Amino acid sequence: MNDKLTGGFALCGSFCTFKTAIEALRELMPLYNIIPIMSEAAFSTDTRFGTAAEHTGQITRLCGREILHTIAQAEPIGPKKLLDFLLIAPATGNTISKLALGITDTSVTMAAKAHLRNGRPLIIAVSTNDGLSGSAEHISRLSLRKNVYFVPYGQDDAAGKPTSLVADFSRLGETIAAALDSRQVQPVLV
Repeated sequence: MNDKLTGGFALCGSFCTFKTAIEALRELMPLYNIIPIMSEAAFSTDTRFGTAAEHTGQITRLCGREILHTIAQAEPIGPKKLLDFLLIAPATGNTISKLALGITDTSVTMAAKAHLRNGRPLIIAVSTNDGLSGSAEHISRLSLRKNVYFVPYGQDDAAGKPTSLVADFSRLGETIAAALDSRQVQPVLV
């Protein structure tokens, strides 16, 4: 093992964001040891944005290790203190809402719960069509939680999808570094 910090990189089912997320993962690989995590849906669903096999294959090759994709695989993250930080990118409105309400029924929500018990940073890269409607309350709740940080985000198509929010994936590295220093990158809303 090298002296790099270890981060979790968790992907949820915002499939339209996978290409951007995987490119961001590629850029983080030289800086950190990465443990890949995928929600069960993200791990197994074929969509118009690519097949599950294509996505999981790319991620496995990049990280050089198997993807954690079950609750049982994600649970040891906490007791074993496996991660220095956990990044959920993309974080869907569904996952954000579950985290805000304490619901642990996927590999990603279990990873977050297990990780947060150690008082280490959880970084969220929002990607949801209902960020300014149904998920707004839950984004706000999480923004008040200790050790939870957001990658700066904004509307991705204000005219066509007025309630949609997406993180600025080009700022993942900056946000991780700040979160490791217990700081929220500002401005959060872009």
